[in-house]
Amino acid sequence: MQSKKSRVLVIGLGNPILGDDGVGWRVAEGVKKQLPPDLLVDVDCLSLGGISLMERLIGYGCVILIDAFALEEPIGSILILKLSDLPHYSAFHTASAHDISLQTAIDLGKSMGAELPDDVTVVGIATKHVCDFSKSLSPPVAEAVPQAVKFVLDLLGEKKKA
Repeated sequence: MQSKKSRVLVIGLGNPILGDDGVGWRVAEGVKKQLPPDLLVDVDCLSLGGISLMERLIGYGCVILIDAFALEEPIGSILILKLSDLPHYSAFHTASAHDISLQTAIDLGKSMGAELPDDVTVVGIATKHVCDFSKSLSPPVAEAVPQAVKFVLDLLGEKKKA
């Protein structure tokens, strides 16, 4: 049996009742449906961040996060970045355990001895509507879901080869 540390975790982030903020969940659900049976990958959908999200990553060697990004890019654009390439957004707010970036939470967890991944990839879908109460995605974001699913499956294929 493969150890959890060598396994991959895919997490769709967001809130499925806040319009485009639910895109991470939709992509994760699509990945789960199309996941080849030979890939040992855990897929989850969560509405949390910071320390709570960090705790979910404990024991995994590689994590792929999928989330809506409020960007100046065209709505529906897909960006694939390493977590380390993203800014620490909580650095712009007062310091609080409830307002901590995932990068800071991972550093904190590692300093306390938690087995956390060094390999965290973020698949972001550009949107501007993350606060509208709706279970529906806007058309450009909905159209991006199949391509984002393909990107995540491709990333998983690359992780398997490595």
